[in-house]
Amino acid sequence: MRLTALLLGVAAIATPAMAQQAPAPAADDQGDTHAQTPTQIVVTAAFNRDRADIISGVSVLQGQELAQSIRPTIGETLDRTPGVSATSFGPNASRPVLRGLQGERVRILTDGIGAFDVSNTSADHAVVIDPLLAERIEVLRGPATLLFGSSAIGGVVNVIDKRIPRVVPDEIAHVDAMATYGTAADERSIGAAVDVPVGKQFVVHADGSYLKTGNLRVGDYVLAPSARAVALANAGTETQEQLDEGIDFARNASLKGRLPNSAAETWTAGVGAALITDTGNIGVSYSHYDSLYGIPTRYAIRPGEEQEAPRLDVAQDRVDLRAEVETGGGFLKSIKARAGFASYRHFELEPDGAIGTAFYNKGLEGRVELVQADRGAWKGASGVQYFARDFNVIGDEAFLPKNSTQQLGLFTLQQLDLGALKLEGGARYEHTVLEAKPLPDQPQFFNGKRTFDTVSGSAGASYGFADGWRFGVNLSRTVRAPSAEELFANGPHAGTQAFEVGNPDFRTERAWGLEGVLRGSGPGYTLEASVYHNWFDNFIYESLTGAVEDGLPVFQFTQGKARYYGFELQGTVTLAKLGGFDVVADGVADYVHAKIEGVGPAPRIPPLRLLGGLGLKGEKVDVRGEVEWSDSQPRLANFETPTASFTLVNAEVNFRPWGNERPLSFALSANNIFDVDARRHASFLKDFAPLAGRDIRVSARVSF
Repeated sequence: MRLTALLLGVAAIATPAMAQQAPAPAADDQGDTHAQTPTQIVVTAAFNRDRADIISGVSVLQGQELAQSIRPTIGETLDRTPGVSATSFGPNASRPVLRGLQGERVRILTDGIGAFDVSNTSADHAVVIDPLLAERIEVLRGPATLLFGSSAIGGVVNVIDKRIPRVVPDEIAHVDAMATYGTAADERSIGAAVDVPVGKQFVVHADGSYLKTGNLRVGDYVLAPSARAVALANAGTETQEQLDEGIDFARNASLKGRLPNSAAETWTAGVGAALITDTGNIGVSYSHYDSLYGIPTRYAIRPGEEQEAPRLDVAQDRVDLRAEVETGGGFLKSIKARAGFASYRHFELEPDGAIGTAFYNKGLEGRVELVQADRGAWKGASGVQYFARDFNVIGDEAFLPKNSTQQLGLFTLQQLDLGALKLEGGARYEHTVLEAKPLPDQPQFFNGKRTFDTVSGSAGASYGFADGWRFGVNLSRTVRAPSAEELFANGPHAGTQAFEVGNPDFRTERAWGLEGVLRGSGPGYTLEASVYHNWFDNFIYESLTGAVEDGLPVFQFTQGKARYYGFELQGTVTLAKLGGFDVVADGVADYVHAKIEGVGPAPRIPPLRLLGGLGLKGEKVDVRGEVEWSDSQPRLANFETPTASFTLVNAEVNFRPWGNERPLSFALSANNIFDVDARRHASFLKDFAPLAGRDIRVSARVSF
């Protein structure tokens, strides 16, 4: 209630002041709805910043590059971004993995506010954000992540859309639309958004999207070679219970060409409206998300193993608010408010369509940011953030009790620009309360409350040692409260094929992080490199105990010391000019090494990856080919299997009939041209669900 009153107060202050102003030009593009934020400007923070000045690794996807990358999930959309892999739990549930960290250590946002789904609870739960409607996606690490929570220790993925308008169109209506067809899953998708001005200061918005896919085509056998070998070795030893359920090891080993139970159908719809003036804006939106998707079957390959083909029926209703007012004062430049509320549920369906397990989640998040007036070289922002979640699981596979999370955070980010030398620091305090509320017939669960108070901080400096070149170093100390899943779990979790046991006595997870960043650019080239090292204390991870409960191996959440280090490298260079075309080469490399002290390698860590491309860029046509090589991963936790290396060859052509003067473009791409068997080590399902085989994609994108 206090948060609501605060947000309403901001709106009340902003609205009268804005109503007296002249029609609004947009802050960055002066009212041009066709203009895009330049990729060198990063907007995921309280104030826009030049990418060259950010003292940590950062990636931005927008425009044609985003259109070429879009897939049904955020994880697959970002999988070629430096330092990013994906959980790849089939084609419909794939969450980003940043520098080997996933789940609770990565925050996925929509326009600065959480997704309010349960994708952090399990890798088989989809992120409820539609990439089709994304205008821009930013991946950010370093001091600025403290603005969004200590759980962003791995980084922040912010998906920015236009659902709450930022610009009053200077035309009768502004339309953005995109349609795609992909052969690998018979994928048909379309997304569109329209903004209509009502008067000179008010704009209304509507959007929608639709996606339908069949079962994914794969390049070879469904089962990985090691899993096939086990299944064939056990052929004919099926238990009577397995035979009654139709389980046949030899048949499972022979599956090839298509990934069963991987089809999906998803639709979204949203409306919004905003009042926009030259001193601020206020807007609201409502959206609905609805999806029915299959999870690839984890096939039985040993006597006694079960085999399920789950489908998830997901729905979410969400309301959002954004407000900003320029105060014109000597101390504050502006006040920003952002809030969202969502009611989410998903049903895990049995083969006959009956509901097996139901997940319910209600989430509220709000933040108010006070942006300071620039004082010479000094700029900064501070604020307050509140988050609340009520979560419940009902059914035979309820591995968590009913629980609630409430978190209040205070944060600040400060910068000092001394020319060649730039300094940056951030700090965050969080008060977190987690409470388990099991039913009387659930004595296996902890019943009670845990409270945590944490302080995190980060400081960095960068130095411009030559024209266009800058080197930076940042040091961070992050303290994270355990999640409800890590504290209270005690039951069978079919999605990960594990009986998960949490520990309500966990202490806060603590990490020191050190990162160095080098960025440079000049005539015809760009380069960005980062190296990092994180030292964890009380690192929370799952360990295999050797026990079996409900037919599933028991995984106990445990705390220990861990070390994560690695590098990311990306660059482009113009090699030559041929007629009206530039010959451009680009490349990406990333690597992460992770170890739990006294135990061994951390699980599901992506291996070394190299990606190189060569293309022609012209006014109307771009042509590009690329090769992506992923190394094998022999460094394994005690419950993992090795992952083979693979090489993917891709090609694309982009065509703009009127060049950049009119925003109409067509794209044709061929992905995994040689139809290879590729599996990501970060995936729980890598031995049962390979990546897509050969996929020819055609898309059209228009903005008018």
